Amino acid sequence: MNQKRRFQKKIKLAKANQRTKWAPVWAVLKKFGKGKRVHPSAMTSQRRHWRRTKLKIKPRRMWKQHSG
Repeated sequence: MNQKRRFQKKIKLAKANQRTKWAPVWAVLKKFGKGKRVHPSAMTSQRRHWRRTKLKIKPRRMWKQHSG
């Protein structure tokens, strides 16, 4: 990747990163109860790993430079 990311791409990556977070412990306890041992990622709707599944964010179309 470039040394500096484009701002639009950075926003999309940040949004996608928030969606893959685990659910808070209190929410898991509220949903499944105290006796059930469930991993907090079981409540997360989107599961994604940075290496396995890519987001397919395309770079913005650049104008052709005039070389004349």
